[in-house]
Amino acid sequence: MTARRPSPMWRKVSLITSYELHMRRRVYWAGDDPPGGPVTAASSQPGLTGSTSHASLEPPSYRRPRRLGDTVVTHLVDRIVSGAYPVETVLPTEPELCQEFGVSRTVVRESIKLLEAKGLVKATPGRGTRVLEPIGWNLLDPLVLEAQIRYDSDLSILDDLVNVRAALECDMAAQCARVITPAQAEALKRQANVLAETLHDPDRYGREDVAFHEMIMLASGNRLGHAIIHGIHAKARLSSRYNGDPNREELLQSLAEHRQIESMILQGDAQGAAAAMRVHIVGSWGRRRPGVRGAMGQEAGS
Repeated sequence: MTARRPSPMWRKVSLITSYELHMRRRVYWAGDDPPGGPVTAASSQPGLTGSTSHASLEPPSYRRPRRLGDTVVTHLVDRIVSGAYPVETVLPTEPELCQEFGVSRTVVRESIKLLEAKGLVKATPGRGTRVLEPIGWNLLDPLVLEAQIRYDSDLSILDDLVNVRAALECDMAAQCARVITPAQAEALKRQANVLAETLHDPDRYGREDVAFHEMIMLASGNRLGHAIIHGIHAKARLSSRYNGDPNREELLQSLAEHRQIESMILQGDAQGAAAAMRVHIVGSWGRRRPGVRGAMGQEAGS
């Protein structure tokens, strides 16, 4: 008795089902969330909970990246910056990392090279890969900066970031006062008015605040300064400790400072624009800075 062959319709349904399954797998491996929600470090490993702490060896959240090497690099950066792998520590061997992350030796070697490029480690044949001093870490690297901010217990990194931001933005505000065009001046006026109109919505005000500063940096023509601020400020704004929780009085103070910056720029007063920008950046950080002792914290409290 011969086996009955599936009907053409059944074969078609089977092909569609297989194709859909294949596409779902492709989307998932490309980095999107699978059905049931995103993959996290806690949910993807038995025995881990969703809560995180500074003592954890894993970043607070984890979504499968497009490249396997990104997984290794992200987690090792986090462990180094958090102190889980202290300075002068030798990282686990290639076979150990291969087993932990489920990747090939090639992926591990590429990941170590990326860590070296970030200034975090030094690989020496026969001696392993050693963690270097923080002074040599590349803080302009997005992964390194994000991890530094996450584990910045005394806020020293955020203090440094604010100082760098003040130095660069003061210079750009001065240059903006010298070269701003009539069209750019009108746009800056409108943006200052938008800030005034959004005082009732702190989240919206925060976004419009960023747009106001972006306008000044772009009008200054300092592309390098703008790129640096854009990179470091974007990472800082991921931290609730940097953003704070401003009340209406603090928002009104912020608006007054933005109006002063606007006024100095529109008058063509370069020195006045730089001074107003410094008062705003340093002063606003002093108002919202959490109560942790540090260089700027002591200054703000004096």
